[in-house]
Amino acid sequence: MLNKSKRPVVVSIISLWLICLLPSSSVQASEQYNNLTQHVLLQYLAEPTAERQKYLAILQSGSAAQQLEYIDNIQQSVADFWHKKQVSLAFDTLDGHASVIDKNIALEPAVDDYLGVINYLRKLMWLAETQEWQAIEPGGLLRPGDGHPSIKQISQRLWLLGDANEYLADEVVYLPTLAESVQRFQSRHGLKADAVIGPRTLFWLNQTPQQRATMLAKSFVEKTTYLSQLPQPYLLINIPAFQMVLVDDDQVVLSSKVIVGKPYRQTPQMTGQISNIIINPTWTVPRQLLTQDILPHVRQNGHYFTDKRFDVFDYEGNRIDYTPQQWQQEARGRFPYRVVQRPGGDNALGRYKFHFNNDQNIYLHDTPTKSLFAQSDRDLSSGCVRIEKIQQLADWFANRLVIDKRTWKRLQANYTKTQWFALSSTLPVHMVYWPAWVDEHHLAQYRDDIYQLIPPQSLNLLSQKEQPKGVVQ
Repeated sequence: MLNKSKRPVVVSIISLWLICLLPSSSVQASEQYNNLTQHVLLQYLAEPTAERQKYLAILQSGSAAQQLEYIDNIQQSVADFWHKKQVSLAFDTLDGHASVIDKNIALEPAVDDYLGVINYLRKLMWLAETQEWQAIEPGGLLRPGDGHPSIKQISQRLWLLGDANEYLADEVVYLPTLAESVQRFQSRHGLKADAVIGPRTLFWLNQTPQQRATMLAKSFVEKTTYLSQLPQPYLLINIPAFQMVLVDDDQVVLSSKVIVGKPYRQTPQMTGQISNIIINPTWTVPRQLLTQDILPHVRQNGHYFTDKRFDVFDYEGNRIDYTPQQWQQEARGRFPYRVVQRPGGDNALGRYKFHFNNDQNIYLHDTPTKSLFAQSDRDLSSGCVRIEKIQQLADWFANRLVIDKRTWKRLQANYTKTQWFALSSTLPVHMVYWPAWVDEHHLAQYRDDIYQLIPPQSLNLLSQKEQPKGVVQ
């Protein structure tokens, strides 16, 4: 039996040796279907069907006659997949004399990350076919300097996934070189890069190549479909990535960390049109937050409203002034009042609020607690989205869309006067949920399913007994 630490190298050598023994005509026939096989594999991983499973089998192991018989149907199936999602293809403009290879290449969606995603999928499917992926279970935290038998397994896995430059097969001590690899792995999974191997790092280490490939393919298809229809400029917030981008002229002109809703107060997937910016906003506390967050503080500290610069009104608009003891007593009852926080440094919305109409009272805003952006997990709000680079975003709006620029400039030094600003045109904002992607550095990024929106069964393919083989080229 092959030594598993040597297995990937041996497999690669044998594969090359077999290719050299194949007749040149067979190799050429295989090569002309490479692109098409990759297209079908991506679509099968994203949306598995019996037909795509059949087409993969024909492309990977069918006879030359069978491949020739089905080539037109397979190409049209790939094109129809994207047509239904309103994604344009160069394939649609080719004339009838184009070669098979030209047609296959023209079936690629014209997006920058397509080849990066395809390359990762090929690698992951090769790992799924050639590697065992047993769960790593050290039984506790592992830190640099620790010794444990699972260190060897962790080292191999990081090497297979591309986060380690080498695999030290006999090492059972957690060395600094492995710590660097763990940190790289943690960074591209949205984890705190502290080199401590705990439950969440283990969760991602134990995700199988098949699960990774499925998540990446599904996210890519959803993202490509969504973005193909967007007019520019626009704001886009990827909720599980805790990230916002401002896109204009096919360029990301601003990227910022964001804070999104907690799992039990989720930021919804939605689309809106930003129509106003409020400088020095007041904050009218939503009823649910008042009951769950504010009143418990008031019951403990009757000075809380005063300390945090809140005004309290009855529902006829009259301001209510009670003693601290009276507020504590009121907070224990039905509390029939409206609570509004004045603008200033303590205001929960910070310096700016970006307003768009929606029935869920969601908006984008600043925050006085800037330190929260340093956390790796930023599902911390009550549903609204807090933006780290709020001033840069406000400046972009001021230069491009704010109508009353004179008043805007005058109020930049004022931190107490609330002012609404109209825009010359609205700006679309999109809140999406894409947990996997390939970034601009060609690294596959994965994020936790913070709202548990991905059904477990969606990570399983059509048939676990007859899976298409990984495409290795």
